[in-house]
Amino acid sequence: MDDAQIIIPLWLDLVAVAIGAIQGAMFSARLTERRIDLLGIALIGIIVGLGGGLLRDLLLNQLPAAISSNWYLPTAVAAALLGMLLLRLFTRLNGLIIALDAITIGLFGAIGTSKALAAGVPVIPAVFVGVVSAVGGSILRDVALNLPIALMHVGSLYAVAATAGTVLLVALAATGVGITWAAIACVVVTTATRLGSVRFGWSLPEQRALGSWPRWRRR
Repeated sequence: MDDAQIIIPLWLDLVAVAIGAIQGAMFSARLTERRIDLLGIALIGIIVGLGGGLLRDLLLNQLPAAISSNWYLPTAVAAALLGMLLLRLFTRLNGLIIALDAITIGLFGAIGTSKALAAGVPVIPAVFVGVVSAVGGSILRDVALNLPIALMHVGSLYAVAATAGTVLLVALAATGVGITWAAIACVVVTTATRLGSVRFGWSLPEQRALGSWPRWRRR
């Protein structure tokens, strides 16, 4: 699997970055307890749109894609500011934004995992790289805003969805399935899991529930 890697067109990568940046701007607008200026919105857009890819490339000791082209940073900034200016419109389209974001998570996970495999990373660390690529922007956003990490909230299956998709990708690639088809399967499973968690309220067990188990089961 060392030669396994998917390459997507620049425009598609930029669309994914823009969706993440818009999500970041919308998230910031909902923080009523604090006010964020234009520069702050732009920075959040960069963090959310490019953070996962930046962490991925740092883990793989590669030149970050975000600084390998003139297009990434302006796209993230413009999308974040657009998300702030057209907040009411994007709020009405929130269902579409969530769906596109779910697809983006799957896409970033597939790209990150395939890049790790192509670099010769073993399968388990490759899955980790893929998950970090998919959800790293959200983690960095919450750290920057000094908020509890959203991925750890009950009902948030970002990381679970990304893990399911990336594990499927490495499993299919190991059985000889072409990396493109494995990546498509990764995106489909990740998207379906994420949207299912939103639509049906899927979540992992709460810590309080686990803490209420009989004492003999915790030994």
